[in-house]
Amino acid sequence: MRSPSWSTDVLPVADWQNAGFGLYLHWPFCQSKCPYCDFNSHVAASIDQVRWAAAYVRQIRAAAEIVPDRKLDSIFFGGGTPSLMAPETVGLILEEIRKTWPVSNDLEVTLEANPSSVEAGKFEGFRDAGVNRVSLGVQSLNDDDLARLGRLHSAAEARKAFEIARNTFSRVSFDLIYARQDQSLDAWRGELERALEMAIDHLSLYQLTIEPETAFGRRFAAGGLHGLPDEDLSADMYDLTVDLCARAGLELYEISNFARKGSESRHNILYWTGGDYLGIGPGAHGRLTIDDNRWASVAPSNPAKWLEESETRDTPCWVKERLTPQDRAEEYLMMGLRLTVGISFERLMMLGADAGMPERLREMEDSGMICWTADRVRTTERGRSILNAVLRELLAGQT
Repeated sequence: MRSPSWSTDVLPVADWQNAGFGLYLHWPFCQSKCPYCDFNSHVAASIDQVRWAAAYVRQIRAAAEIVPDRKLDSIFFGGGTPSLMAPETVGLILEEIRKTWPVSNDLEVTLEANPSSVEAGKFEGFRDAGVNRVSLGVQSLNDDDLARLGRLHSAAEARKAFEIARNTFSRVSFDLIYARQDQSLDAWRGELERALEMAIDHLSLYQLTIEPETAFGRRFAAGGLHGLPDEDLSADMYDLTVDLCARAGLELYEISNFARKGSESRHNILYWTGGDYLGIGPGAHGRLTIDDNRWASVAPSNPAKWLEESETRDTPCWVKERLTPQDRAEEYLMMGLRLTVGISFERLMMLGADAGMPERLREMEDSGMICWTADRVRTTERGRSILNAVLRELLAGQT
C-alpha cells in the first residue's frame, strides 16, 4: 500500500536475480544499412565465421567466470542481421552456452532475421542448432515503402519468409513500422489487417522515429524528408493499432508489442522488469548483479576492435559501471512503465527513488496519466500515449 514516509538513507539491494537471467548476443553485420537504423550494424564484404564463432565462445567462457551458476532463461541473437550467421556458428555458440550455465526447461532462444536472408534450409539449420523463436524484420507489406525504408526484400518475399518461419519454428514474430512518409490512416489500416490475417502470434509495431545519426536524420535536418505524419495522425495510427490487434486476439502487453496469451517475448520482458542479462558482441549492453551491486556493461562497438580484444584477453570484453540507487530506480521506472502491468511501487522506492516520488505519482494519478492500485503503478491509456512526457514529470525531482 502507499507510504508517505519513504526514507532513502538506507536502501536495501533489490533481488534483481528473481526477475530472471538472459543472454544477448550481438551480430553486427548487415547486407546494407537502412536509412532509419541507429543500431550498431555494419556492412562487410566477407566475414570469417569460424573466427567469429571462436570469439563468441571465448567471451562466453570469460563471462562465466564473472557470473557463474545462474540459470539461463532466455537467449537473444540480435543485430545487425543474425540470420546472416551460418547455422554452424549459431550451433557452436549455443553448445558452449549449454555447457556453461544450467538452462530453464522452457529456454527461449530467439534469432532476428531479415526476409531477404531467409532460406528454408538455413532456418532448419538454426532450428536444429537450438533456436526456437524467430523475429522477422518485415517492416512493411508495401513495396514502395520497403524501397523508401532501404529494405532489400519485397512484400511477397516477406510473406514467403513468414511461411517458412512458421513451418519451421513454434514461435514467430515480426516487426512493422508505421507513421511512414505519406502514409494515411486507411493505408495503415489495410496493411495491418493484412498482417493480422497471416496467423501471427506476436507483432512488434513501431512508429518511425528520425534519429539524428542516421541517413534519415541527416536528410530531415537538411529539409529533405517530407510527408511525415503529424502528431495527431500518428496518435490515431497508434489507437487504431491497439484496437485492430485486440480484435484479432493480440493484446497489448508493452507499449509497442502485441501477443496472443503465452506468446510474449520472455527475453524482452526480462529487460522491462529489471532482470539480469549478459551482453556479448560488439556494442552489446548488459545489466548484472555482482556482489550485491548492480552493474551496467557495454562492449566496444567497433567489430574489428571487439574481435581483436576477444582473441587477446581472457576477461570479458566490456567496460562496466556500478549503477547508483537513483540509476536503478530511473531504469526500473522507464522500462517498467512500458508494460501494461506496470511496476511495483515498493520496489521502485527500495531501489532509490527520491522522497518526492509518491507525490509526483499522485499528481500523475490525479491527471489521469497513471493508475495506482495498492502496490501496482501503471500507465492509463491516455498516459501510455504520451509516456515520454509522463516519465519526464516523474523523474523531474530526481537529483
